[in-house]
Amino acid sequence: MSAGSYRRGVEPGRELVRRRPEPPGLGEVLRATPGLARIAAGVGWRGAAGLAGAYVNGASRAVRAAQRGDSAAQMLNEAQAELRAYARELLGVGAGERPRREVVELAPDSTAALRRRGEELLRLSADIEVEVDSHPAYMRILEALAPDEARILRFLASSGPQPSVDIRAGLPLASELIEQGRTMIGEEAGCRHRDRVYAYLNNLHRLGLIWFSREPIKEASRYQVLEAQPEVVAALERGGRLTRTVRRSIVLTPFGEDFCAICLPPADEQ
Repeated sequence: MSAGSYRRGVEPGRELVRRRPEPPGLGEVLRATPGLARIAAGVGWRGAAGLAGAYVNGASRAVRAAQRGDSAAQMLNEAQAELRAYARELLGVGAGERPRREVVELAPDSTAALRRRGEELLRLSADIEVEVDSHPAYMRILEALAPDEARILRFLASSGPQPSVDIRAGLPLASELIEQGRTMIGEEAGCRHRDRVYAYLNNLHRLGLIWFSREPIKEASRYQVLEAQPEVVAALERGGRLTRTVRRSIVLTPFGEDFCAICLPPADEQ
């Protein structure tokens, strides 16, 4: 058999079949294109897979165009434009907008950024020359307060713990709660929206400025005034013969006391 009857490395009777190279996988594409890797961190694996697929398809078209003699530069520009359009759609930005930096750049470093902030706080705590006038959360708390809530805080700071009562029906060990946390704080603090007082108190408790204590205040006469209010009397009648009040109190926490001293001082100290 002559040397021309077959090609080197191929057995007689078989044709040489050129295998098309396998397309690169997602990990390979992301390693080859750092920009895609940064976007992948922000949009998740599924979005990155679609982005890498658009990249591979565009590059493959450019290669085929070059083999046909077409303008590879034009095809590559079209592939890049397609890739940019896909990335904008994935990140939720329009054609004239820039991607949000926090999505692309901040997400991968969030843990490291928190640790750096923690290290900075520890460094400042050891620096005897650094003085902090107030807690850094005070500004955010002020933004989370309604005007009536500021009135309540100043009233508690100037007048001290305030009485509140729960109304329960039944025997002491098997009672049912009828009303909870009835108080006159709204009236005495001069709140404009007294129907929202209990929502105000819950928000102040959420912020760590007040607490609902189980301990009563010392002045029993103040409970007598509270228990004579129409809402409390109606709740006592609704509960039946064995209904009674359980005396509680509403007080500022130490955190709340410091907050009021710095942010809501009495009018004569401003």
